[in-house]
Amino acid sequence: MTSALLLLGAVALAVIGPAVRLLGLHLAPQAEVLIYGLAIVGAAAVLAWATEVAQLEVSRALAFSVLALIAVLPEYAVDMYFAWRAASDPQYAAYAAANMTGANRLLVGIGWPLVVVLAVLTARRLLPAKPADVAEARAALPVALPDDARLDNGVLLAATLYSFTIPLKGSINLLDMVVLVGLFGFYAWRVSQAARGEPEMLGPAALLAALPRGPRRAATIGLFLVAAVSIFLVAEPFAEALIEAGTVLGVDRFLLVQWLAPLASEAPELIVVALLAVRGEAGLGLAALLSSRLNQWTLLVGTLPLAYSVASGAPRALPLDAHQSEEVLLTAAQSLLAFVVLMDLRLTGRDSLLLFALFALQFFVPALRIEVTVAYLALAVVLFIVNRGEIRHYLPSRRSRAPVG
Repeated sequence: MTSALLLLGAVALAVIGPAVRLLGLHLAPQAEVLIYGLAIVGAAAVLAWATEVAQLEVSRALAFSVLALIAVLPEYAVDMYFAWRAASDPQYAAYAAANMTGANRLLVGIGWPLVVVLAVLTARRLLPAKPADVAEARAALPVALPDDARLDNGVLLAATLYSFTIPLKGSINLLDMVVLVGLFGFYAWRVSQAARGEPEMLGPAALLAALPRGPRRAATIGLFLVAAVSIFLVAEPFAEALIEAGTVLGVDRFLLVQWLAPLASEAPELIVVALLAVRGEAGLGLAALLSSRLNQWTLLVGTLPLAYSVASGAPRALPLDAHQSEEVLLTAAQSLLAFVVLMDLRLTGRDSLLLFALFALQFFVPALRIEVTVAYLALAVVLFIVNRGEIRHYLPSRRSRAPVG
């Protein structure tokens, strides 16, 4: 019953936003932000559940690749709109950069520490409160990733090192697209070579999977259509409502676009990851967030100049001013530290506290982004030196050409 209510609630949220737009209702910007934002949350949840069920119909490798794309589809829709509009209104280039950098930093600064906190709380709840169990509890607390997550982390490193060239150029061009999308293509190819087990479905996905084959297929296709239409119809008004709300409320529109829009699009994924952590599968939740960070730092960033060029009618680079370049540099520095703390495929309480503290500092005091960038880079160098022995696991092996994992 709970799963059915969750599914119906998500569908209702996904439908309300498009209904408001198609009916031509004009509400206050704040109300439109709420309605369209909730529609994106509902559509993203519906997409996630439908894609899980779709794994019963297609190959596991193909399903995994599709999952990697769909997990960030709502974020893509909003950011592609900003990049498209930037061709006719230059100020939207800043919004595209803000949305992209905010989404990436939220995943690492909030999502990763959240997994560790939930893992700690779950361990304390499940383990008996006896002195003899203290050591066991502590040993269970570092969140361990599966071995094949080295592929994700290694490709994230390659994308991160290349991304440091973007602020130096002051733009994201079509060459960046070729490199970053190429890295994602390499990642998808390697993933398709690795064997993966059947997914363990939870909640609404499990409810749909229990249906007979015919109704299950019809329900899955219907949910895909509902979510896709919802995202297509609300991406534009949601983005515009954010900008108008900033003007009405006297809040910096750049900050609203950078943090509120990504929070809405990432909310369903964070909820799913939280559920995994509470069930004692924090490693799988962290792996999902790592995969999403990789997707956004390659495919999302790489396709921005493509949308900008198509809207412009000619090949063009998406311009970045000094502020936006600093934001990209800060995000790249955070990504480098993220790779280093996961070199051994373990995220400890110390690591998560470090990631959250640096994120909170630049979130509440944006003027310190250069100082925080330097802190990210310095800590990445120190921790890399300490754990330098782990880098051998990311180098090509001469003994075997077998796929990672």
